[in-house]
Amino acid sequence: MKLYIVVNVDWFFLSHRLPVALAAQKAGWDVTIVTADTGRLKEIEAAGLRAINLPMSRSGMNPVQELKALWFMYRLYGRETPDVVHHVGVKAILWGTLAAKFAKVHGVVNAISGLGGFFAEDNQSLLSKILPLVLRFSHHRQNLLVIFQNQEDRQLYLNHHIIKDSQARMIKGSGVDLQEYAYTPEPQNGKIIILLTARMIAEKGVFVLTDAAERLRDAYEDQLEFWIAGGLDDHPDAITLAQLEAVCDGHYIQWLGRREDVKKLLQQCHIFAFPSYYMEGLPKSLIEACAIGRPIVTTDNIGCRDVVTDGVNGYLVPVKDSQALAEKIQLLVDHPDLRHEMGLASRKVAEQHFSLDTVIQDHLTIYQELIS
Repeated sequence: MKLYIVVNVDWFFLSHRLPVALAAQKAGWDVTIVTADTGRLKEIEAAGLRAINLPMSRSGMNPVQELKALWFMYRLYGRETPDVVHHVGVKAILWGTLAAKFAKVHGVVNAISGLGGFFAEDNQSLLSKILPLVLRFSHHRQNLLVIFQNQEDRQLYLNHHIIKDSQARMIKGSGVDLQEYAYTPEPQNGKIIILLTARMIAEKGVFVLTDAAERLRDAYEDQLEFWIAGGLDDHPDAITLAQLEAVCDGHYIQWLGRREDVKKLLQQCHIFAFPSYYMEGLPKSLIEACAIGRPIVTTDNIGCRDVVTDGVNGYLVPVKDSQALAEKIQLLVDHPDLRHEMGLASRKVAEQHFSLDTVIQDHLTIYQELIS
């Protein structure tokens, strides 16, 4: 049984899908990873998986390059005849599902890990208008399932008549290893740390957080530090180094760059802030913050509200509202008992909904369903 997992870019596969691939291999699947190589393809191979470089730009819109990606996947599927293809990410789904239909791949599962800006109401690009039509055509076939991480994305697909309700499956995010990300009490000494981990694009709410920090500076500069962790991105709306340096002073507000020790940062922080207004799936950063046991301040936005219950394990604030964000952060800063209570509630949420073991088993069940 051949399983091909197709992901837009190698680092996303490593951070979000590697455990599923390894579990499928252990269960008897012949697993191949098809992903764009940014220099980390060798890490996938070192994990014992076959890897193929995918010639596709994650954010580019050059029509010739996009057609080349479609042609590459069509030829690959036709030549190697996988039994099941698992596409992750909008562009992998867009072209991969078409290629699978033309190549007559037996089973297809598409994982919606956030629709980005493609379905945003203010997106007037040609691709955003064509996308639902192409998806409707490519998804009209037997033996195709779609994994959603939140109900809003599922409803968008149903509203656009891309799939039938019987084709939808729900898996809440990519999961977290609850033993590796064990509950950790907040530090008792030093300044109170407010942490954001995200790709450095504006829609993740980076500047909303820095503005909230400035609103608190006069009263709290000696008590707080705001840490922003995440690498520069190739997204069209990526934040530049100059923009980050303009809002981060290196002391009160610090940009930490791309970090591999996210778990350690979570253990060192007191509050996790994630003021995203991106069309999220179900953010892994929020799941990990839950597992460590941190109160979360995030937006009442797609994906984010699936992790936080307002007033229970954190707070939901309106999108792009730095004043509301500052007020909730201040409330948690001033009340350590509340931080402790909400942190315990976050851990409970992670245990109930976000176990990596459950996520892996749900994927294996779907793969088996497609070949039965």
